[in-house]
Amino acid sequence: MKIALAQVSSTTDPAVNLGLVREYTARAAAQDAEVVVFPEATMHSFAHSPVAAAETLDGPWAAAVRTIAAEHQLTIVAGMFSTNASRRVRNTLLVTGAVEAHYDKTHLFDALGYAESDTIEAGSDSVVVDVGGARLGLAICYDIRFPALFTRLARSGAEAIVVAASWAPGPNKVHQWRTLATARAMDSTCFVVACGQARPEGPEDSRPTGVGHSLVVDPFGTVLLELGDGPDLAVIDLDLTLAAGARESVPVLRNARRFD
Repeated sequence: MKIALAQVSSTTDPAVNLGLVREYTARAAAQDAEVVVFPEATMHSFAHSPVAAAETLDGPWAAAVRTIAAEHQLTIVAGMFSTNASRRVRNTLLVTGAVEAHYDKTHLFDALGYAESDTIEAGSDSVVVDVGGARLGLAICYDIRFPALFTRLARSGAEAIVVAASWAPGPNKVHQWRTLATARAMDSTCFVVACGQARPEGPEDSRPTGVGHSLVVDPFGTVLLELGDGPDLAVIDLDLTLAAGARESVPVLRNARRFD
């Protein structure tokens, strides 16, 4: 499967960000990508509260993303904010194209003096989608710190796990991001396709969060691809059957069951 990583830097204007989705999807399609992955908060960056921008999963922003996916005949995975019955919104990954699905972030970033749960309501379900016969698990940003989610996705049939992130900068944060992606690939014996927001420019108090360094790690923990910190697009052709081979040679999922 050819998967594209669209490392963009979102703004607080959903219309501008839709333009980024359109541009990067066209570039991915030109390289024969079957799936293009955008970061968390593609719809609206964390530079300001995303609550006002949130909409239903059949609202105008999501509908426009569906149209782009249909036009280019591929599947788009993109971060948005969706409304629900609560006063808080959901931090959501929209999947549209060959399959229609979504995942709501389950582990909220209540850490380092920040409380995502003030405005975001956590999801409760893990999600694996079938795209052209390939099984892709879904995760968002802080989820990457929780191995149990990744092993659950693997046991649900995932061969690759997409992680969309808006990773906050700081000391050792790129090292942590890279290390966590590698560890989760080995925990789950899945490919990890981790796409983050690019490092933004502009006044620090108005910046969205991102460090770049989107990467792809194979089920044995080998980093196959890593971008720099600026906006970029990369396409990689993954042999997803490698996941089954990894599980035969290093059967961590089977061995771990004694502690379940």
